[in-house]
Amino acid sequence: MAQLNLKNKKIVISAGASGIGWAITKACISKGASVYLCDIDRKALNKVKNHHLFNRRIFISEIDASNEIEVIDFFKLVKKKFKKLDALINNIGIAGPTGTIEKLQSSEWENTLHVNVNSHFYFNKQSIPLLKKTRSSSIINISSGAGIMGFPFRSPYAASKWAVVGMTKTLAMELGKYKIRVNAICPGTIKGDRMKRVIKDKAKFTKISSKKIENEFISMASMNSWIYEDDIGKMCSFLISDDAERISGQIIGVDGNAIRLD
Repeated sequence: MAQLNLKNKKIVISAGASGIGWAITKACISKGASVYLCDIDRKALNKVKNHHLFNRRIFISEIDASNEIEVIDFFKLVKKKFKKLDALINNIGIAGPTGTIEKLQSSEWENTLHVNVNSHFYFNKQSIPLLKKTRSSSIINISSGAGIMGFPFRSPYAASKWAVVGMTKTLAMELGKYKIRVNAICPGTIKGDRMKRVIKDKAKFTKISSKKIENEFISMASMNSWIYEDDIGKMCSFLISDDAERISGQIIGVDGNAIRLD
């Protein structure tokens, strides 16, 4: 297999200024792609502007991906820059609340599904006309291990990530005739700030120490290891590349063989 080459590929990445999104951006840029990323976090966007990788192949916008009007306006800017797209990476997602269903607020449930599911719908809807203009293009929806196994005390998050899997499978069927590949990546326990918050919330809810919770999360994978943000970036760059031109409709775990989430 030749070294992956994304030269001249035009890619949109949502929530691309930090965490997994920034890792994906870096992986794509390093292989020659041009990236238009968006994020709601102004501080993260400013860090991107000041990063040594920031160049003429990175474009940024501040938007709320759960607001359809802002997404529509964002894609007007994308069209001016790119005219067509080779890939969309839907990375939007919030952790949502921790707790059993009978103790959750309806507003927390609704907000988690709105952000995690509706945003993917908005981005897919707006990107498809641009993806159809390319000979072979790709959509990658970021789901989660919770989207194939469930996740106790995190039912809104798990439900939203299962919805992303359903959306992925259906879009792969609808778009195959246009040579648009649609896949989902299900990250495992990612080492980073979001997981720190999840561990802290679960420790508070269960009254178990954060360290014990952390060790339990790591032990859920047979490789007994954290997953790193760069692991997701590498998988995305592969799925975007021509080496993956006949991979579609797949739900791909990058999780060290996670066997449970509890």
